[in-house]
Amino acid sequence: MPKISDPAGLQRYVIALGSNQRHPRHGPPPRVLSAALAALAAEGLVIEATSPIIASAPVGPSRRRYTNGAARIATVLSPPALLALLQTVETRFGRIRRGQRWGARTLDLDVVLWSGGAWRSKRLTVPHPLFRERTFVLGPAAKVAPEWRDPATACTIRHLHARLTRPRPTPR
Repeated sequence: MPKISDPAGLQRYVIALGSNQRHPRHGPPPRVLSAALAALAAEGLVIEATSPIIASAPVGPSRRRYTNGAARIATVLSPPALLALLQTVETRFGRIRRGQRWGARTLDLDVVLWSGGAWRSKRLTVPHPLFRERTFVLGPAAKVAPEWRDPATACTIRHLHARLTRPRPTPR
């Protein structure tokens, strides 16, 4: 996505969605992600594109498989304001931050990319620091923003995904 500002003042983002716990009202993780997108739209975010939902192996101590997806959104919110909104929605869905990284969770929403390029503060780094290493982020992101360029590498999301998932020769 170009860094050109939108005439309406809209910022564009790619956000990653994940869940590996059932929600009492919304049901299993795929439905949690659908309900989360509806909640974000109800908060005024424009959902421009959504990826198919995929299943992935957990990272870290959680033993439950994850359901993941991505969305390209538009909003007037700055990166920190968007992060605050995403965390509010996570809390509404029952997410409790206990300090344990990569544990089981009902909903995980991450800012992956921003049309303004890079952002760094104590609470937020955009692009997401690990997105280039995670197929469960790059695969869905490539479905919603294949030509979006990573500001750090200048590679498109499609290229980063292909690089990460290409077959490698077996060592001898």
